Amino acid sequence: MTSAAANVKSLCVVGAGQMGIGIGLVAARSANLNVQFIDSSPAQLAKGLAFLDKLLVKDVTKGRCTEEERTDVKARITTASSIAAMSTADFVVEAVSENADLKRKLFAELSERLPETAILATNTSSISITKIASAAKRPENVIGMHFMNPVPVMKLVEIIPGLQSSKATLDTTLALAHRMGKTTTMSQDVPGFIANRLLMPYINEALIALQEGIATKEDIDTTMKLGTNNPMGPLTLADFIGLDTCLAIMQVLHRELGDSKYRPAVLLQKYVDAGWLGVKSGKGIYDYPSKK
Repeated sequence: MTSAAANVKSLCVVGAGQMGIGIGLVAARSANLNVQFIDSSPAQLAKGLAFLDKLLVKDVTKGRCTEEERTDVKARITTASSIAAMSTADFVVEAVSENADLKRKLFAELSERLPETAILATNTSSISITKIASAAKRPENVIGMHFMNPVPVMKLVEIIPGLQSSKATLDTTLALAHRMGKTTTMSQDVPGFIANRLLMPYINEALIALQEGIATKEDIDTTMKLGTNNPMGPLTLADFIGLDTCLAIMQVLHRELGDSKYRPAVLLQKYVDAGWLGVKSGKGIYDYPSKK
């Protein structure tokens, strides 16, 4: 373990959704960190912890960890329902919805609450790190740490320094990601970074093809799976990511880059307006009756 990573002994995750729970689980299990989840919804905290334990039970069943390790991981996890009630932390990862105003508000509150040395990372997939950092008391301690979903499975973390991010913040973040067993890439602070700058227009174009009746959803996905050797078709992937998340990212790309090629598909907006968000809502481009 590098000296930079050794400085991090406790981690706080703000947001107990699927991404936040995944980040906290990997931090507690792979990096042996004490982890606190913060979410304003007690119901979401309970749901998130149940999901975390389900993942651990699955790992025990498959022989990836022992029952003792499962117990140890759970013992390192605590929760709080507000930033005011949180314990102190060396490192914070924010994993709330893709809303710049919400993230800026959280970072302003967190930087007032935490020690001067604490690093604040955002798991945003498209919003400017520099803009988020400008709301913090110590913007040099803010950085982007974009995990991929599902976090326990996906090996990559994109690291995105903002204009203000210090070298010490970057070094510590890279070291922590490696301690968590992740491979890192580094992107400039531009809309979409690397992954979503390439992935989201691809998904959006698949939705336009469906919208225009070029092919059925099944044929679009099958063509891209078998024709380009992708493990999952773009429309299935969109449902898995969440159509609301896809729309939010496309809106950021379109607004910030000003190019019509990033305009969200009308059909994507319609699905979101209908509440058809994909796997998490039980219906999206495809139906998921077991999730309803």
